[in-house]
Amino acid sequence: EYKPSDKHEVMSLFCHGILEHVYPAFFKAITNPDHVGIALSISMAGYVLGGSSYFQALLFGSLWAGLIYYCCHDIYNSYMMGRLSTDMADIAANHLEIPSNGFWVAEANVNGQAKVVGMVAVIGKRQEEEKERFDDLNRGVNSTEFGQDASDGSYAQMSHIVVGFAWRRRNLGSQLTRKALDFCKERGFSRLVIDLSSPQTAAISMCQKLGFVQMAMHSNTHANPWFSKVARINVMQMEKLI
Repeated sequence: EYKPSDKHEVMSLFCHGILEHVYPAFFKAITNPDHVGIALSISMAGYVLGGSSYFQALLFGSLWAGLIYYCCHDIYNSYMMGRLSTDMADIAANHLEIPSNGFWVAEANVNGQAKVVGMVAVIGKRQEEEKERFDDLNRGVNSTEFGQDASDGSYAQMSHIVVGFAWRRRNLGSQLTRKALDFCKERGFSRLVIDLSSPQTAAISMCQKLGFVQMAMHSNTHANPWFSKVARINVMQMEKLI
């Protein structure tokens, strides 16, 4: 379980873990066939307007690439800043002091000292909160299409699952997810939900192997809606029944 002494390492791991998705998102967006066509058109326009200037063609194309990168960065940076100012601002109060919430870290022995190399959080929620969110995000899609609980309608949401780069491919992400699932069983939750952005292919694959299924997809992020369209980033909601 998280301890106050872990704060510095957890914050550093969290920020690096979120912002590292910027480059994969950028390369995925820039290689999209539609974006390639737009880049070629803009470069050609620069070439013509510049009087057959290759420099201007390159400049116009670079500006388009820069815009895509800015949108990708703003999406993840906005999410990171939003969480740092809310639940991550006081992990003990927002996760450990609430019975339905939890926060755990994975430690490794590095040069004789324990170092935080992974983390995961769980927040308990009510069914009504998810219905309202689905109605807003899916713009009219009936929320009854998604998983329903037979008991009191409560469910749990997993977030902040991050593993340090040097400690990946060691099944650590799966262990952290199983820890979250065990906690949900203890607390009586009937399902666990996680939101992942489309560039997070490794996390999506891991969740699928653990039995999570995609329940919804939307393009609403913490950034300007147009940024999500330019970056071609979608948010996938995956769910596992417990």
